[in-house]
Amino acid sequence: MTFKFRHLLLLPLACLALASPREYTADKPEDEVQTASEAEDGNRFAQDIMLQALGLIGVTYRWGGNTPESGLDCSGFIKYVFQQAMNIALPHNAFAISRLGNDVEKEELKPGDLVFFNTLGRKFSHVGIYLGDDRFIHSPSSGSKVQVVRLTDAYWAKRYNGARRVTQESVAERSPQLQKLMSEGREVTPSKKKAKKPVKKAKKKSSKKKRR
Repeated sequence: MTFKFRHLLLLPLACLALASPREYTADKPEDEVQTASEAEDGNRFAQDIMLQALGLIGVTYRWGGNTPESGLDCSGFIKYVFQQAMNIALPHNAFAISRLGNDVEKEELKPGDLVFFNTLGRKFSHVGIYLGDDRFIHSPSSGSKVQVVRLTDAYWAKRYNGARRVTQESVAERSPQLQKLMSEGREVTPSKKKAKKPVKKAKKKSSKKKRR
């Protein structure tokens, strides 16, 4: 069976996994109706994310890649999916993405949540999208392609770092903090370089006085 046909079979499964019948809400309190509506929106967003992600199965991994045509690395894959499915602009960096969204316990994972791993000797160095049933989709590493694997596989279970649930609201709330940290990080190096220059000038002036 070719890749394209296997992919087409996965799409209706994703829809069925998230589909739920509408409930009659005429006699329910307003707060319950609102909660049901929010849950329905969450399912719709998750379905959009899953369909977008599953549509990229087979795309080649490329470090620094951020489009299906050029190839995708792990964070480029996440960035592309969320931009296309939810119009959310995420950083092209797994650790930076992990600073956004809300923490999710492993037992409370839902389709569309982001799962993080330690694959480079540091936490949150790899990221994928949870699909449900202990499976997640990701762009693994050089020489491989976007694929679905099990969270319970020994390799991934050992390196699991946690999960985040990313929404437009959570990104808007934490983005200013992330941008501030990144800008402060960029300002560290220039300040150190400026501090060295007066020291060198002072030495030259003192040497000239000695020669006189």
